[in-house]
Amino acid sequence: MILFPAIDLYAGQAVRLLHGDYKKMTVYEKDPLTVAKKFAAAGVSAMHVVDLEGARDGGTPNFDVVCRLKKESGLFCEIGGGVRDMQTAERYLAAGLDRVILGTAAVEDPAFLAAAVEKFGKKIAVGVDIRDGKVAVRGWQKTADLDAFDFLKHLRDVGVATVICTDIGKDGAMRGANLPLYRRLQKEIGLDVVASGGVSSLEQIKALSDMGLYGAIIGRAWYEGAIDLKAAREAIR
Repeated sequence: MILFPAIDLYAGQAVRLLHGDYKKMTVYEKDPLTVAKKFAAAGVSAMHVVDLEGARDGGTPNFDVVCRLKKESGLFCEIGGGVRDMQTAERYLAAGLDRVILGTAAVEDPAFLAAAVEKFGKKIAVGVDIRDGKVAVRGWQKTADLDAFDFLKHLRDVGVATVICTDIGKDGAMRGANLPLYRRLQKEIGLDVVASGGVSSLEQIKALSDMGLYGAIIGRAWYEGAIDLKAAREAIR
């Protein structure tokens, strides 16, 4: 299982939200490159980056910061937040980002989703943010009338290879990942599943690894010292 420590960007800074609430934001580091270099020093191979302003409003307000993180850390870097058209996806990939994550656009613009997957293949992933069994969009500000499992099966049929599934109720709360959800996803969906939201202990990381999940995102737990990345790497060997 691949560990994806996370950097959420807002106004060029590394922050975290609680339950996706922009009013409940903690700034952890003014220069996110400092964080990325710590990830690399811990021996991980990848990181997960989200432009929170892009996720909420569209666009790429943190584009230059994202490119700097990729270039100077040397890590595999996937980026999500505000990727709602082909031009934005192409811009990130041309700049050297390894994978682009579609969120709102995958729900609201199925033609773009299909075209992006056809053109870029496995460099396109989809973030499926789940609130009470439904898919949330627009930086988690709205919930679509769309069953999450039905949507995931649709993504599989379109040709998507990787999905980042976040249980919004767990995100940023450090109360544990929704293990039954990820167990069901791994069993039923047939995609490379990255677990996100609430991963806050080595025991949970090992449990997710034992399920055979493709990856797990580590957020607030690292920033607050609950998870050591070197120990996490050992836990999944």
